[in-house]
Amino acid sequence: MPKLGMEPIRKEALVKATIVEIGRAGSLDVTVSQIAKRAGMSSALAHHYFGSKEDMFLAAMRHILTLYGAEVRGALAAADGAEGRIRAILRASFSASNFRREAVSAWLNFWVLAQSVPQARRLLAVYQGRLRSNLIAALRPLAGDRAPEIAESLGALIDGLYLREVLKSGAPDGAAAVDLALRHLEAELERGA
Repeated sequence: MPKLGMEPIRKEALVKATIVEIGRAGSLDVTVSQIAKRAGMSSALAHHYFGSKEDMFLAAMRHILTLYGAEVRGALAAADGAEGRIRAILRASFSASNFRREAVSAWLNFWVLAQSVPQARRLLAVYQGRLRSNLIAALRPLAGDRAPEIAESLGALIDGLYLREVLKSGAPDGAAAVDLALRHLEAELERGA
């Protein structure tokens, strides 16, 4: 007889194990058995909850996106002024919880998966749309009509810094990433002045 109330706990354990295993491997070349073992359960139970490795990975990305979204909303709520809102978005994008080795590896593999899996492509489009919208709203008072253009370049810079981080060794440096993004923003604002 199944234990009542265990499903959400086990699913969360599998999601976290998926993120860790992808971070360890640096790719989607992990097995359901490896993920289940890290989560402390059988691969049959993992398949029962998610059906496939792809479904586990999509659940892991939804988890990462949910945490990221909550962090951005919290940072924006505490931000003061347009520049403070931009800084809040950048700090959330490169925070210790979002810009860690496992999450960065998951993102890299998410971009690859989005090329061939419609659900992943849709999730990525939602993330990109929200990031763009948040950046445009924060940039409009500073850059006027150039806000969409600058938001695109900042979004690309964020993605690029994640891609470059995968190739480095050691812990990701979120503070350096925020500094680089702010220097880019300052250059863009000066160029338009």
